[in-house]
Amino acid sequence: MEKVLVIGHKNPDTDSIMSALAYAHLKRELGMDAEAVRLGEVSKETQYGLDYFKVEAPRLIEKAKPEVEKVILVDHNERQQSVDDIDDVQIIEVIDHHRIANFETAGPLYYRAEPVGCSATIIKKIYAENNVDIPKDIAGLMVSAIVSDSLLFKSPTFTEEDRTAAMELAEIAGVDIEAYGLEMLKAGADLSDKTAAQLVGLDSKEFGMGDYKVEVAQVNAVDLNDMLTRQSEIEEAMRAVLENKQLDLFVFVTTDILNSNSVAIAVGEQASAVERAFNVTLENNRALLEGVVSRKKQIIPQLTDAMKA
Repeated sequence: MEKVLVIGHKNPDTDSIMSALAYAHLKRELGMDAEAVRLGEVSKETQYGLDYFKVEAPRLIEKAKPEVEKVILVDHNERQQSVDDIDDVQIIEVIDHHRIANFETAGPLYYRAEPVGCSATIIKKIYAENNVDIPKDIAGLMVSAIVSDSLLFKSPTFTEEDRTAAMELAEIAGVDIEAYGLEMLKAGADLSDKTAAQLVGLDSKEFGMGDYKVEVAQVNAVDLNDMLTRQSEIEEAMRAVLENKQLDLFVFVTTDILNSNSVAIAVGEQASAVERAFNVTLENNRALLEGVVSRKKQIIPQLTDAMKA
């Protein structure tokens, strides 16, 4: 039987890891030789969920072609966010909840994209459509993904479909979603042991915006001052990435998980796009983004429009 790798995006967040594991499990139940893999380090938040439900993290890969001819993408579709040799393998499925960009294939494929808050919500539907029961540990991983992507139901990307899925998954997993979710988010917000280079790469995605290359990184915090006191070293790390990738703009966003505000630090020739996108003034390369918590819905579309202005 031909092996298939199930791959989340680079610099994986909790949804990217957990959805890859959940979907690989489903595909195995349906007869496919599928393995979840990852394209980056596991965050503290994700590790908390893995440890809680006693599941091993997917193994790390750099390229897919040495192992397989076919891959399934979850939680992303943009090529620059995927495995480096994505053009050398066949994409047979995509399960995603983001915009569709920089994506094309030589042949037909199964593509499932829905405007919900989390890939795991879509995957739960696919389990039901195939009459496959979700085991307790897999349900725990999936509810962790929804909690993460929704910031415990506070994100504007969160939908009632996500809420229903999360509650049903929490019941299967045997957890109190509010108590468990808060502890998981707090675990992820402890970044005191991370270097500046690690911080800017923890959950960072590159986007094509017209003729420009933009990278947006996001981390969660309980106290925004924890990040702001490290701004100079964070900026230095950002500029290193900016130069290495020849980006036009790098935005580093720190989100307060308790008060639902964010602070953005912006560097690059197109930094003024942040001012246009959010009607703010950058002072010392940073600005408060009140009520902004979602990269997908409250940052990327606004930046994309601003880049056209």
